[in-house]
Amino acid sequence: MSLGLYVSIPFCPSKCSYCNFASNVFSRTLFQDYVERVASGIENAGETAKRMGGLFERSVNSIYLGGGTPTILDTTQLKHLFVTISQNFDVETDAEITVECAPGTLTSAMLGLFQHCGVNRVSLGVQSYVDAEAASVGRLHKRATVLNDITRVRAIGIENINIDLIAGLPHQTASSWQFSLAEVIASRAPHVSVYMLEIDNDSRLGRELMADGTRYHAHFVPNDELTAELYETACERLDAAGVRQYEISNFARPGYESRHNRKYWTRQPYLGFGVDAHSMLSCLGEEYEAVRFSWPDSLEVYLAGTAPQKSPISYNAALEEAFFVGLRLTEGVDLERLAANFGEAKVNAFSDAIAECVESGLLQREGNVIRLTGCGRLLSNEVFERFILTDRLDSLPA
Repeated sequence: MSLGLYVSIPFCPSKCSYCNFASNVFSRTLFQDYVERVASGIENAGETAKRMGGLFERSVNSIYLGGGTPTILDTTQLKHLFVTISQNFDVETDAEITVECAPGTLTSAMLGLFQHCGVNRVSLGVQSYVDAEAASVGRLHKRATVLNDITRVRAIGIENINIDLIAGLPHQTASSWQFSLAEVIASRAPHVSVYMLEIDNDSRLGRELMADGTRYHAHFVPNDELTAELYETACERLDAAGVRQYEISNFARPGYESRHNRKYWTRQPYLGFGVDAHSMLSCLGEEYEAVRFSWPDSLEVYLAGTAPQKSPISYNAALEEAFFVGLRLTEGVDLERLAANFGEAKVNAFSDAIAECVESGLLQREGNVIRLTGCGRLLSNEVFERFILTDRLDSLPA
């Protein structure tokens, strides 16, 4: 099965207050060392996979450069990564090749590199079309910048554009959210990602919210009820515009669903390179169903040459994962297919959890297929918790 490749670029021109990723503002003097370290990882991918106990494939049908801000690198540095990939993997002619971009970082030279390297999908981290909202969380662009970038990306022949939006930003209102939705629909972008603001200890804004503070405009963050309403409004308006929801946070016109991200949700193999990049491969032996491994989430530790951490996935854990990630998709989970892969007795162990979720309106069932309801999407983490049945699964025969 063809692999997906993910390359992490953890550098940003500024650190957004809501960001909980392993990215930050670093000196440009580190960029070249980092690129060379990533390139070395790509060159040694086969050896790493074997050491981790994973099945290595050279064929690749999706490449995703994310971050951080990949377009903060020099074009020569990005080109080095693309060339290294092409020298060490068999990239299929119709591969989906995505680069995440911060609006305002797309120079003419960068766009020329995209054409030269076969980039055919661009993801723009817009978050809001309202300048004051974007500025409140540290975004450096304005609405006009986004509109200009979309025009320039299309001018080089890239129609597959994703726009990221966040519901729940400081100062956001139902009216301002309607404006952002109207703008993204007017842009005719064939793919839109809508995320609800995450509140946790891994971001400055999240920590300030949890402390009931006022820094980072935390006291202007909408409450949970309004944020949920904004998300539901996005689902309705995008659907009406023909941009259909196919995953909890992702919407696309027909044929523009993200091939790379679908690998995560359908548990297809992928390799990650760089800071905090994760991989999942089928196991070489039969003891485990698959193996995950991840690189350090610290730039300093990564550049020191630290090896990835290995996490084998048992067949029971793989079945749980199949529910977690499969239920994220609008198409849902086919219980009959799971039974063919993992055994009917194992799948039947989830019958009570499924019935409870259906009764409480979090899941709907049609024959052998279960999927989240609208309410279930808003409370998806609560649903997923009900599918952690490791102890019960372990007591069943293999």
